[in-house]
Amino acid sequence: MDARPVLHILGLLLVALAALMLVPATVDAVLANGNAGAFAISAILTAMFGGLTAIATANSLGASLSVRQAFLLTVGIWALLPAFGALPLAFGAPGLGLTDAYFEAVSGITTTGATVIVGLDGMPAGTNLWRGMLQWIGGLGIAFIAMIFLPVMRVGGMQFFRTEGFDTFGKILPRAPDIARSLMGVYAGLTVICALVYAGLGMVPLDAAVHAMASIATGGFSPRDASFNTYRGPGEYAGALFMILGALPFVRYVQLVNGQTGPIWRDAQVRAFLRWLAYAVAAVTLWRLATSTQSVEGAFRESLFNLVSIMTSTGFFSGGFGSWDGFPMVVALVIGIVGACSGSSAAGLSVFRVQIALLALAAALRAVTQPNRVAPLRYEGRAIEPDALDAVIMYIYGFVFSMGVLTVAMTLTGVDLTSALFGVWTSLANIGYGYGPMVAATGTFIEFPTAAKWLMILAMLMGRLALLSVFVLVLPRFWRP
Repeated sequence: MDARPVLHILGLLLVALAALMLVPATVDAVLANGNAGAFAISAILTAMFGGLTAIATANSLGASLSVRQAFLLTVGIWALLPAFGALPLAFGAPGLGLTDAYFEAVSGITTTGATVIVGLDGMPAGTNLWRGMLQWIGGLGIAFIAMIFLPVMRVGGMQFFRTEGFDTFGKILPRAPDIARSLMGVYAGLTVICALVYAGLGMVPLDAAVHAMASIATGGFSPRDASFNTYRGPGEYAGALFMILGALPFVRYVQLVNGQTGPIWRDAQVRAFLRWLAYAVAAVTLWRLATSTQSVEGAFRESLFNLVSIMTSTGFFSGGFGSWDGFPMVVALVIGIVGACSGSSAAGLSVFRVQIALLALAAALRAVTQPNRVAPLRYEGRAIEPDALDAVIMYIYGFVFSMGVLTVAMTLTGVDLTSALFGVWTSLANIGYGYGPMVAATGTFIEFPTAAKWLMILAMLMGRLALLSVFVLVLPRFWRP
C-alpha cells in the first residue's frame, strides 16, 4: 500500500493545525499572561513537521484514495493530530506531562470531553480557548468523514447511507469541495448563533465561545471546573437545544442549505432520537420528583440538560448530577451507550444501529411463531441489505465486547470497578462524564493511574473511529499487497 497520499494529507492537516494555534497565541499575547510563547513554539514545530511531510510526499497527488488508504487516513487523523495538539498543553499552562497532555488532546479531538485538568477557572484564556478549538476541529472532521468516508468504507452499517449520493471515491472526491463548503458554513453558522445566544444569556465572551464550540461539536470541554453550574437556568435550556442540534445528521443540514427541508423531518433516526430522549427525561424527572424535594421546573431542567448531554455524548454537567444513583444512573448508562444520530459528531452505538438491531430482533421473534413467512427487513421503506445488517450486528457486538474487556483491564491497573466501568463507558461512547470514587473528589480523571489513562485513550479513539477502523489496522492481511 502506498502511504504517501495519506502522509501528504496528514502533513497538510498539521500545517492547518499549526495555523490555528496562532489564534490562542494571539489571545494570550494581547492579555500578556505569559502563555503565548508556548503556542508559538508549538505552532512552529507542528508547521515544520507537517510542511516537510507534505513536501516530501507531494509527488503522490493525482490518484483517488483506496479504501485501505481511507482506513489509514481516518485512524491517522485522530491519532496523530492530538500528539501535536497536546504540545501547547505541555509547553505552557497547565504544564501537563506526556500522558496527561495526550489524554486531554485526544479527549478534545474525539469530542469526548473527559479532562485531567483541575483549576480551569484560573487557566490562561488561550489554553481554554485551545481546548474548545480542539473539540470544534474534531467535530467538523467527524462530520465530514461520517458523510463521505464511512459509507464507502462500509463501517458499522454506514453503507446503508451510500444512497445519499456519496457512492464511490471516484464520485465523492470531485464533490468534496462543495460538500465541505456547505458543511463548514452550516457548522460555523450554528456555532456563531450558539455563542451569541450564550453571550446574551450572560456568559462572558470566552465562556460563550468555548461553550458554543463544545456544544455544536458535542464535545463538553468547559472553561469552568463547575461546567454549566456557573450558568444555571436559561443557559441550561439553551445548552440542551444546541447540543441536540449538534447531534443531528449533518447531511440533513447540507440538504437544508440546498433547499431540501423535507428529509430532516422524515428521518426515522431523528424522530427516534427525540422520542427516546423525551422518554428518558420524563422518566428521570418523575423519579427525582418522587425521591427529592426539587421543584418540578428544577427537576425537569436538571434532568433535561444532563440527559441531553449524555445521549448526545457531549459531557457538560449541571446541578447535582454527581449525586445521581440508582434508576437515573441506569437510564444515563443506557442512553449514553445508545448515543444520538449516525452522521453527526455524537458517538455511542447511534440510534440508527439500535433501530436496525431492534428490527432484526423483532424479525427473529416473528420467525418463531411464523416460520414460513419471508419478509425482508425494511428501514424507512428501503430494504436492509444483509451486508449492512451484518455490519451493524458486528459493530454492536464489538462495542459490548470492547467495553467488557477494557473494564476488566482497567480494574487490573488498580481502578475500582465503578470508576473503571464508567471510565470505559465515558471513553468508548465519547461522553466525557466522570463517575465513581476516583472521580468524585475533583470531577476529573487526574487520579487514574497512567496505564488506566492510556486504556481510556485507546477507548476514546476506538469509539470515535467506529471500532472497526481500529480493528482492521491490526489485521496482518490489511498490510499485505
